Amino acid sequence: MRIILIIGAGRSASSLIQYLLNKSEKEDLHLIIGDLSLDLAEKKTNNHPNATPIALDIFDENQRKEAIQKANIVISMLPAHLHIEVARDCVVYKKHLVTASYVSDAMQELDALAKENNLIFMNEIGLDPGIDHMSAMKVIDEIKDKGGNMLLFESFCGGLVAPESDDNLWNYKFTWAPRNVVLAGQGGAAKFIQEGAYKYIPYCNLFRRTEFLEVEDYGRFEAYSNRDSLKYRSVYGLDDVLTLYRGTIRKVGFSKAWNMFVQLGMTDDSYSMEDSENMSYREFVNSFLPYHPTDSVEIKMRLILKIDQDDIMWDKLLELDLFNPNKKVRLKNATPAQILEKILSDSWTLQPKDKDMIVMYHKFGYELNGKKEQIDSKMVCIGEDQTYTAMAKTVGLPVAMATLLILNGKITTPGVQLPIRKEVYLPILKELEEYSVVFKEQSMPYLGYNPDKDFN
Repeated sequence: MRIILIIGAGRSASSLIQYLLNKSEKEDLHLIIGDLSLDLAEKKTNNHPNATPIALDIFDENQRKEAIQKANIVISMLPAHLHIEVARDCVVYKKHLVTASYVSDAMQELDALAKENNLIFMNEIGLDPGIDHMSAMKVIDEIKDKGGNMLLFESFCGGLVAPESDDNLWNYKFTWAPRNVVLAGQGGAAKFIQEGAYKYIPYCNLFRRTEFLEVEDYGRFEAYSNRDSLKYRSVYGLDDVLTLYRGTIRKVGFSKAWNMFVQLGMTDDSYSMEDSENMSYREFVNSFLPYHPTDSVEIKMRLILKIDQDDIMWDKLLELDLFNPNKKVRLKNATPAQILEKILSDSWTLQPKDKDMIVMYHKFGYELNGKKEQIDSKMVCIGEDQTYTAMAKTVGLPVAMATLLILNGKITTPGVQLPIRKEVYLPILKELEEYSVVFKEQSMPYLGYNPDKDFN
């Protein structure tokens, strides 16, 4: 049997494992599922005859190397910074590797060795990055194959709560790593290009510079800019494009409300707060407000944020129980961001019957035969339950499909890579449609950012 080693059995691995188990008999597969938690690995195998759960500590070099040597191909679902040790072992033992994470500098340095050993190191083959790359390149290549010249590319993606489970004023719940949500946008200004002009948005303004999007049957959304859109010019072959912008989708109103936390400093992860373990939620809020001998925490909060008590922004803050003097943080030496994450998790954790939702939206502007055109491509995916979420499906299925294509010799180009070639994205996008991951494309006139301009 052909052995697939899956390292990491967390939430993102559910649909990935299920897909490969369903294919295991026909494709002659045996899965070895390794996780630090043997219980979790056992739960994901579900006593399937073609799966073996093992306790695997990635920092145990002998244990890690022994598991990799046994495999025909390795899937790493570890946190991104842990892939590199697995990748180096895959070079030594000549094993293909698949991950859903961004290509790090350390991973890219293995490109020559991977090519030398005819190894495929497929990265960024999840949702975002992953499905965004593949669905974008499909349309871009089609436009270029017709002789079109790309003018604009915008790409938006968001992990949200499904409409039937949307029951709070923020229209949001954590569908993925909460810490990433709290720290979103930090680490440098957002960079992109619009109509040939370079644009930069510092973190302090990020959540007040949003674009609006309409998705049929699901209403209006907003998007704030991702940190660095410019790096995708060369990746997508769009070095001469006039507009390139990538953003994160939320329901309208979220960004304005989130900006309150940014302005107060509650998303800061650079320092620890004194005696955070014994701090109440109310004390946490008060620590960011000026001292006043008589004004309450609530009054000080409204004054500094310039919001009235009948403002929906105020209701959103009240809903989070931020001012509760009895709830304790109970996190030692915690940063403001860690404490905020704890408070938000009280309200924004998906409940057992809740469903999540993925929304992806691409805009392609191009010129063909002297005429400017636009294609909008939209995808909405709703999760099944708390195990087979939309996030697990859209991250895990492309990883699983790429793994099988590599094993079966359908993907052959060696090296450290992204899924931007036809041999990768065409079969995967086609198969994803069987799992209700479908892009609907719509042609329309191209306006760019100057609707008064005559393009005829």
